[in-house]
Amino acid sequence: MSRLRDGFVAGLPKAELHVHHVGSASPRIVSELAARHPGTVPSDLEDLRRFFEFRDFAHFIEVYLAVVDLVRTPEDIRYLTYEIARELAEAQSVRYAELTCTPYTSVLPRDPGRGMPIEAYTEAIEDARVAAERDFGLVLRWIYDIPGESGLPAADETLRFALDHAPAGLVGFGLGGPEVGVDRPQFKDVFDAARAAGLHSVPHAGETTGPETIWSAIHDLGAERIGHGTSAAQDPALLTYLAEHGIALEVCPSSNVATRAVASLAEHPLPTFVEAGVVVTINSDDPPMFGTTLNKEYDVAADLLDLDEAGVAGLARAAVTASWAPADVQQRILGEIDAYVAS
Repeated sequence: MSRLRDGFVAGLPKAELHVHHVGSASPRIVSELAARHPGTVPSDLEDLRRFFEFRDFAHFIEVYLAVVDLVRTPEDIRYLTYEIARELAEAQSVRYAELTCTPYTSVLPRDPGRGMPIEAYTEAIEDARVAAERDFGLVLRWIYDIPGESGLPAADETLRFALDHAPAGLVGFGLGGPEVGVDRPQFKDVFDAARAAGLHSVPHAGETTGPETIWSAIHDLGAERIGHGTSAAQDPALLTYLAEHGIALEVCPSSNVATRAVASLAEHPLPTFVEAGVVVTINSDDPPMFGTTLNKEYDVAADLLDLDEAGVAGLARAAVTASWAPADVQQRILGEIDAYVAS
């Protein structure tokens, strides 16, 4: 049973470190994009809400690809980014977010004639970032993500985008997509180059594969944080290593259940991570597509860890300190958390 007052989590200032750009498009946002590009996706809001209701992982992929197909122009990118920022700030009390972007799917799509120049993509997300901070007080930063299923060509292009066309808000370099059959060592040279350029390494690992993928992300890709890291609970030596080296796990409980990375919330390894002293941050991954919000994920974490309000505030602080926000932004948000709890 929750030990939190109604509305406590909703009003708690928060940082989100593992949330995907396209995967954050709510039915409201998709409705506007579908009206711009009539076709297979309904623009009626109620029809879209039914379309978005999570049924299984195959349906999630269908929804995700349908939204990708609707993001066709720089104006679409700008609208998507700005409206995501609005919803994070106004509904979730998020003060800082590192949004995982996959420019490869917008700049070099499979369908001829659908791509946009990387310069236009960069200008669109940066314009939205500046406007979001001005209008909502939300500080946005970017993580450029390799779609792993597209292999080294996608990795090379994503690196080129990050090095030759870096947006001002770019802080990290990631690797997403399926883990099975996508070995981490093949991306070592790309991550070495990104890290040499000053970008932080934040690959997904150990969501649908075992601890060996997390070890590989650490040793081959220089991971400073791990996206998901669910299977780390299977390896006590790995948990010790993560704790001793301060490598945070970006935990997304509802997503892990939806993708069958864990069988149920009751069996989620979050308590194991905390007991081992691993730094954990709570995140929403692809929230509208998994039927969740960051607020809900904090409620889930509070139940799993049996936290009171001080404990939940501790989770919020952990996300801020594990972020790559500028020091002054971190201090400001930590001060807001303290003031909120005190009030």
